[in-house]
Amino acid sequence: MSIPFLNMWWVLPLIICLILYKQVLRVFFGVVIVPEDRIGLVTKKFVLFGTNKELPDGRIIATKGEAGFQAKTLAPGLYFWMWLWQFDVTMEPFTVIPEGRVGLVLSKDGAEIPTGNILARRVECDNFQDADKFLSNGGQRGRQTVYITAGSYRINTMLFQVSITDMVRIQESMVGIVTTLDGQPIEAGQIAGKLIDGHNNFQDFDSFIQNGGNRGLQPQVVLAGSYNLNPWAVQIEEIPMMEIPIGYVGVVISYIGQEGHDLTGIDFKHGNIVQKGFKGVWLEPLGPGKYPINKYIMKVELVPTTNLVLNWAAARSEAHNLDKNLSTITVRSKDGFPFNLDVAQIIHVPTTEAPKVIARFGNMVNLVSQVLEPTIGNYFRNSAQDSDVIAFLSTRKERQESAKAHIKKVLDEYNVNAVDTLIGDIVPPESLMKTLTDRKIAEEQKVTYDTQKRAQETRQGMEKETAIADMQKDIVKAQQSVEIAERTASATVKKSEGDANSVKLAVGAEAEATKLRAFAEAEATRARAQAESEAIKLKASAQAEQISLTGTAEAGKILAVGKSTAEAYELAVKALGGENFTRYKITEELSKGHIKLIPDVLIGGGQGGGTAIDGLLGLKLMEMIDPKKPQEGAQ
Repeated sequence: MSIPFLNMWWVLPLIICLILYKQVLRVFFGVVIVPEDRIGLVTKKFVLFGTNKELPDGRIIATKGEAGFQAKTLAPGLYFWMWLWQFDVTMEPFTVIPEGRVGLVLSKDGAEIPTGNILARRVECDNFQDADKFLSNGGQRGRQTVYITAGSYRINTMLFQVSITDMVRIQESMVGIVTTLDGQPIEAGQIAGKLIDGHNNFQDFDSFIQNGGNRGLQPQVVLAGSYNLNPWAVQIEEIPMMEIPIGYVGVVISYIGQEGHDLTGIDFKHGNIVQKGFKGVWLEPLGPGKYPINKYIMKVELVPTTNLVLNWAAARSEAHNLDKNLSTITVRSKDGFPFNLDVAQIIHVPTTEAPKVIARFGNMVNLVSQVLEPTIGNYFRNSAQDSDVIAFLSTRKERQESAKAHIKKVLDEYNVNAVDTLIGDIVPPESLMKTLTDRKIAEEQKVTYDTQKRAQETRQGMEKETAIADMQKDIVKAQQSVEIAERTASATVKKSEGDANSVKLAVGAEAEATKLRAFAEAEATRARAQAESEAIKLKASAQAEQISLTGTAEAGKILAVGKSTAEAYELAVKALGGENFTRYKITEELSKGHIKLIPDVLIGGGQGGGTAIDGLLGLKLMEMIDPKKPQEGAQ
């Protein structure tokens, strides 16, 4: 039994070789198998032949067969002569960059970065998958300007270190302000770099550098979208876009650019107004809308182009808040009375004049505080000092027109149109108002008395004329009465004749009507009599029937009661006896009549000890007590 088993000893080594075939092939044949999802990183332990045995100073990656980490990697496949005792092969997974992200590359070997630069420039190396080409083409060690986008890469991780970061996303209605970290220094006198083209929104940073881009703040901005930006080269600050509402314009003040030619001429001495793109206040303002403005290199001042109302009133302010620091104007009159004055000023800044206003004052708030407030306040203070309070109140309309003309003339010098000047409430001192009120009341009372006097005089004259008119009326009335009487008499005679004829006709008509009424009444009487006769017959028949039924019922009742009473008496006689029953019925009838058989007081004499006199005295005493008792007793 043991001999066949010993003959199978070679099976065990065969099974081991099948399981460890890779190691067997590697040891005996120098074969290396790189899987399809791996990359082979090679380390050469020593060099048997050749002159390049050691790496140059400062290098860590071998490109010419030197001992050490090899630049060339093994892609998926089968490789021979990679002897275990000379080469060490490490399997590493591919470098995968997910969607929406970018890979930043740091090189551990290469040439030195030139002084002044912080990032290594791009070289052709198949997205860092060919380390040998990277080093041979002069690739620099350190952080690279070039990044790798989403995908899978065979990266030699012994040379390159890859960091994954998010893409840059700018939201809607936002703008990205760019600051670059590498490039040429910014020119003297400027706060931002030059405007550079051809770098695809800073995604091709090497093109930006090659075209002379400056490090630092950039005039160009990036709009809403997603960008593959290298955060080692570019930093983004996201801010809202500049919005200019309807009814406003935006005057641009640029802090960068070349010095432009002043377009205002020699008469305007309050700042430079230049063409778009130069440093200074731009001649053409921006209309309503949204603009990608870099707030660090430009400033946009909003200027209202509609009519603007400014109130010098403590309790009222407009939505623009330019008049929030304005208050009621306090003035003093010629006669020394202080009083308060509310004023509203309407102004308009033309679109073409808006840059001049900003160049002169900087903003609209300064226009109000430096021009409008002192101009209007001083005008009304000076105007009040030339008049007393009463005159100022009475000439309000004239003073408003004068103020409008004066303020318009002043504002024209500041490129602002004065539309209107309106005087609001005027509040004189309370003591003066009381005096004026009392004076006015007295004047009005005098006018009232004069009016009433004239009214009485007029009424007296009217009553006199009324009396004369009334007498004239009676005279005319008497004359008319005579004429009326004559005509009435004539009309009466004619009326009598007409009435006689009318009577004859009326008598005949009346007789005929009487006959008809008599006939109708006779017919009606006959019909009523017949109806009443029928009704009496029916009623008598009904009553007779009722009496018959009632009598029959009553007779039955009496018969039943008598019969029951007789039967009761018969039984009582049998029970009590005839004589006792008679006594019982007599007693019952006496009790029903309330007849007293025994008197309350018995008067008598005899041997009992009492006399008739005693009885009479007792009776008298009872009468005194109750007059009714003796009488009842006497009965």
